[in-house]
Amino acid sequence: MDVRVGEDGRARCAWIGDGGHPAAEEYRRYHDEEWGRPLHGDRPLFEKMSLEGFQAGLSWITILRKRPRFREVFAGFDPAAVARFDEADVERLMADAGIIRNRAKILATISNARLVLDMAPGELDALLWSFAPDPRPRPRTLGDVPATTPESDALSRALRSRGFRFVGSTTMYALMQSSGMVDDHVEGCWRAA
Repeated sequence: MDVRVGEDGRARCAWIGDGGHPAAEEYRRYHDEEWGRPLHGDRPLFEKMSLEGFQAGLSWITILRKRPRFREVFAGFDPAAVARFDEADVERLMADAGIIRNRAKILATISNARLVLDMAPGELDALLWSFAPDPRPRPRTLGDVPATTPESDALSRALRSRGFRFVGSTTMYALMQSSGMVDDHVEGCWRAA
């Protein structure tokens, strides 16, 4: 089954789990309020790109649960603030059990912030959205949702050519989904209406 009816009577994409699962409420909120809704702005998109990079190899619920702490220790993902982080900040972050303590991902986030600062205001937003695909038929099943697309491949290449890290095609497709560049709510989901 690709949709699941919640206690409120709404059908949702089945990936959110069922009401008995401890992650279900967090996933439901994320599904209903964020996933697939168009997001713009350099700072919010830098945050999404960073969190998607931290998620690589982990479950998204891990990131959702740690997101408040990530926002706190990464200065609200303000690229100008993160770009100023130094080795002392890296060590501070590596010691913080409230986030994903992966040195390569922390360093990539700082490096990526510096690259965002080298761009004109609004350029990151424009660059990311320039790869948004044309609308396509809504997925009928979760099996119809791809892990990568030609557009996510191209976005990954474009970002890598500028020096961005942790921006592989799968990660970029997840970014496209979470920021509304694509809408992968399956048929029957109330958000697909």
